[in-house]
Amino acid sequence: MLNWRLDLRLLAYIELFLGFLMGVPTFLAFHYHEQQAIHGFLVTYLAIAVFCSLIVIVSGKPKENIMLSRDGYLVVTLTWVIATAFSAIPLVASGAYVDYSSAYFEIMSGFTTTGATVLTEIESLPKSILFWRSQTNWLGGMGIVVLFVALLPALGVSGTLLVGAESVGPTKDKLTPKIKNTALILWSIYIAFSVLETVFLLIGNLSLYDAVTVTFSTMAAAGFCVKNSSIGTFSSAYVDVVVTVFMLISGANFALYYKALSGKLSSVLKDGELRSYLGIWAFVALASALYLYTSQTYASFGQAFRYSAFQTASILTTTGFATTDYLLWPAFPQVLLLLLFFIGGCAGSAGGGVKVVRIVTLFKMGRAHVKQRIHPRGIFQVRVGESTVRPDLMSAIATFFGVYIFTGVIGTVLISLSGSDPLTSFAASFLCLGNIGIGFGNVGPTGNFAAFPSAIKWVCSFLMLVGRLELFTVYVLFSKQFWKR
Repeated sequence: MLNWRLDLRLLAYIELFLGFLMGVPTFLAFHYHEQQAIHGFLVTYLAIAVFCSLIVIVSGKPKENIMLSRDGYLVVTLTWVIATAFSAIPLVASGAYVDYSSAYFEIMSGFTTTGATVLTEIESLPKSILFWRSQTNWLGGMGIVVLFVALLPALGVSGTLLVGAESVGPTKDKLTPKIKNTALILWSIYIAFSVLETVFLLIGNLSLYDAVTVTFSTMAAAGFCVKNSSIGTFSSAYVDVVVTVFMLISGANFALYYKALSGKLSSVLKDGELRSYLGIWAFVALASALYLYTSQTYASFGQAFRYSAFQTASILTTTGFATTDYLLWPAFPQVLLLLLFFIGGCAGSAGGGVKVVRIVTLFKMGRAHVKQRIHPRGIFQVRVGESTVRPDLMSAIATFFGVYIFTGVIGTVLISLSGSDPLTSFAASFLCLGNIGIGFGNVGPTGNFAAFPSAIKWVCSFLMLVGRLELFTVYVLFSKQFWKR
């Protein structure tokens, strides 16, 4: 049975916490004298205050602070839905966005670190609004609820269920006995890398505003940029290299950084998923660069590798940045990028997608099945690095992949109802589900979602949500068993 009073009270606390985090862009609105933006943020504060007051009045004091797994799924899903609903208000109330559907899509894209946008003109919008848009990327990268558990642990409830429902990957790394300490460690590492990237970008002559907003989206493996031409605006090889490196950092399992800092570097280097992740990036980047150079798309191999390495990292980590229009490349490197749509970052990373560990496991499951056909009485274990994959985990991975593909196909069908061509419908569905941000067709590096009708934007928002929360956290809410006593 759901503990409704506790669940509602937690939602109110999290929304208040989110309102507090909105203080930075509000300060910027005052700093830049953006009156419409100030109005938008103040309206949002009022809406949050009214919502939280009503929740406290209606729910009353919880009789007990006991949470079951279903409470965790409900609170996490509603947190993302409601947080997006309130966070979209400044975009509409400031006049920056023409309708609420577009604003909701944009903020859902931000929190889920998708990076897809409805904007055709970015740089003319208020800086504070664009900053908030990028800040949602950064907050969603390591998780809203994870940050809440890390900073406000003294609420008398177990954060394990909440963090477990929000965290990504087939397994959850608990770095310390207490989940609040694990959450704090992960966010501390995340912040440290964010500061480091900002410093490197400042060295590359970016303004503080540009450096921070680019960092927000890089470390979150997101993709929002305050420039119309994304990272390509800066036309800097140095910036491209810095962003490429930090995209790869954000796409790796953050638990490995803690292990490295704890003196367990050898185990990090032996991690099977990390090796596969870096191997995939290196292979696609090099193969694309060689083809781009030999096909004379770029004058030198160095230039070809610069662009292919960046774009490979951007798609693999599901960041969604662009430095060039890769739809003008020959077919071979485009196909390689398309294949990366079905991989994604590592488990426990800021990246989206299926996750490298699942793809590697599925490949090895197929290989073991072939061996089983040849030697029916043989017993063949599936290993990823030094770890043996349990049968129940293999079943869960296979189920996840099947449901993932089915969801993407259904999304493709629904998006095609808007009249979009098959490639655009397919790319839009899977880039939203995989939280990738840019794709092919009309949603490529020079395209956006502005032309889609409002109904399709809501479909895409749902795809982004279920993709970020890895399907079952959301889908379990639609089962009859979930609501039974």
